[in-house]
Amino acid sequence: MDSQTIKNLIEQGLPGAKAEVSGADGVHFEAVVTAEAFRGKLPLARHRLVYATLGDLMGGAIHALALKTVTPEEAEGGTRVS
Repeated sequence: MDSQTIKNLIEQGLPGAKAEVSGADGVHFEAVVTAEAFRGKLPLARHRLVYATLGDLMGGAIHALALKTVTPEEAEGGTRVS
């Protein structure tokens, strides 16, 4: 697994989302995901939206994924949610 594949899956699964994904070892990754779909949602619900885009890869090819999930306004204002 690689960062670019994860980025593509997230962006395809969450229309309009922008993802920045890093991870050098091929199983542990970090992602910052910005999406309008997160508006009004608590951090756990936001994370579930991202995990849904990755399906069975979570816990398999992707051993761990640390997430920061923000709306476009939170990204612009520097507000940290999760």
